[in-house]
Amino acid sequence: MQTQTWRVDAEEPDAEIIAQSAERLRRGELVAFPTETVYGLGANAQDAGAVARIFAAKGRPSRNPLIVHVPDATAARAIVAEWPDEAERLAERFWPGPLTLVLPRRDTIPDIVTGGGATVGVRVPAHPVALALLRAARIPVAAPSANRSLQISPTRAEHVLHSLGGLIPLILDGGPTSGGLESTVLRLGEGRPQLLRPGLLTPAEIEAVIGPILRPEALTLATDDSPLPAPGMLSRHYAPRAPLELHTNGAARVRTLLQAGRRVGWLTFAASLPADPALLVQRMPTEPAAYSARLYAALHELDAANVEAIVVDIPPHGEDWLAVHDRLQRAATAENSPN
Repeated sequence: MQTQTWRVDAEEPDAEIIAQSAERLRRGELVAFPTETVYGLGANAQDAGAVARIFAAKGRPSRNPLIVHVPDATAARAIVAEWPDEAERLAERFWPGPLTLVLPRRDTIPDIVTGGGATVGVRVPAHPVALALLRAARIPVAAPSANRSLQISPTRAEHVLHSLGGLIPLILDGGPTSGGLESTVLRLGEGRPQLLRPGLLTPAEIEAVIGPILRPEALTLATDDSPLPAPGMLSRHYAPRAPLELHTNGAARVRTLLQAGRRVGWLTFAASLPADPALLVQRMPTEPAAYSARLYAALHELDAANVEAIVVDIPPHGEDWLAVHDRLQRAATAENSPN
C-alpha cells in the first residue's frame, strides 16, 4: 500500500482536503490526523471492519480499547448509555480538549472498539484539523495514536509515516502537535470518578470542577486477559527501540555506558554536559507542560540516531508531573504482562 501525505494548514484546514478525507473515513478507510495531544489513526467507529484495520495496522492487542472522537458533546451523548452531571460539567469546561470520559456505551459502538468491555472512552479534540474532519465526516471516529503498538506516540506526520508507512493510505500533515502527551482518561458512572490514565489535564484541574476523584496509588498495569478499561494501561508502552532507563544520577550511568563503548541518548536537566561523540543529549524543560510537549519528539530523535541506550534523569514529583512519570515508567518496563 502506498501512503499519501497531504499537507494541511493547522489553523485553517483546506475544505476540499477535509471533505476528501472525511469521505475516505465514511468509506471505511483509515486516516491519520493531528490532534492537540498526538497524531491519531482514525476509522469509522460504527464500522467494525474499518476499526479492525486499525488493529491490523498497529499490531494492537484486541483487548486494548480505542478512544472515540466526536465534534461536540451532543455527538458524545449519542454513543453513551449514561451522561451523568459530572460529564456535563466536565464537557462544558474542558471540551474541546485533552480529556477522555469513559462511560457505559450504546450498542451502536461495536465490541471491537471497546476491547469487549461495557464502556467507551469519548472525547472532543481541540485541534482545528481534527474538529474539521469530525464535522465533515459526521460519524464518530475511533482513533488511537498513529504508530505501531507499544512504540512512541507520534507528534509529527513524519513520525506516523516512519511507523505506519505502507500500512495506511493517508496522513494529514498539520505540523507538530502542541500537547505532546495523550489525553487524561477519567471513568464516570461507577461511584466516585476514577483517573484511569494521567494526561495533559491534571487531577487538580478536574477536581476544581467535580470534586474529589480516585487516583491510582501506583503505576496501573494490565495483569490478565480481560478487557482494559482504557488505552495506555499495558505495562510496556510508549517505548523507544533502545532500552530506556530512569536514574536519579543520570550522569553516572551515562559515564558507565560510554566507558562500555555504548552509543547513548540522555534526557537531562543538567547545565554542563560531557563532550563525547557517542553521547546525544536532549536537554529537557523544567516545566511539566513544556516537558510533556517535548518528550516524545526527543525520544523519536534518539531513535532516529540509533542510540543503543537511553538514560533519563527522573523528573520532579508532584501531580503536575504525573503523566510524564506514567509514560516514562511504561517506556522503561522491559516487557508486558501476558496478552
